[in-house]
Amino acid sequence: MSDFTLHDKNSAPEASKPLLEKSEKGFGRIPGLHAVMAEAPGLLEGYQVLHGLFQNSSFNATELTVVWQSINVEHECHYCVPAHTGIAKMMKVSDEIIDALRNETPLPDSKLEALRTFTLAMVRQRGEVGQAELDAFYAAGYGQRQVLEVILGLAQKVMSNYTNHVAQTPVDAVFEKYSWQRAQ
Repeated sequence: MSDFTLHDKNSAPEASKPLLEKSEKGFGRIPGLHAVMAEAPGLLEGYQVLHGLFQNSSFNATELTVVWQSINVEHECHYCVPAHTGIAKMMKVSDEIIDALRNETPLPDSKLEALRTFTLAMVRQRGEVGQAELDAFYAAGYGQRQVLEVILGLAQKVMSNYTNHVAQTPVDAVFEKYSWQRAQ
């Protein structure tokens, strides 16, 4: 078990208190990830900013979910896969897509599958994607903007997935019903 502190508005460093208030207003509670990140105010603020920027990218709710969940599953994040399952349901993403992402099975739409394939190439190859991968992504209907927005989403997910790995962040009670482990 990790010994990282799960901060609340009383225990958090002063610079994190308004950030936790923002989290509480946005989610109706302080997510465990934010409670851990509050130890380092810059990390929490950076995460919140990247989250907002990625949500306001050119991707729709389903595409956002494909990027987030592809990265979460690839990184085997015990916290983010359940959290983004619940978030995807709130965003009205279909259960068929949610399940395919969680189970690493083909998506029912070739454009979404191209987005997942490209996102995973970015993760696995640390950004060193080749022209063939770019061409396949472009052929699916995406452009240079979406290439860069995948990088934005990846930056956000590195912050959360790595924090959860190191801190062993407990899954929020509201998302426990979506617990996940990679199929063997």
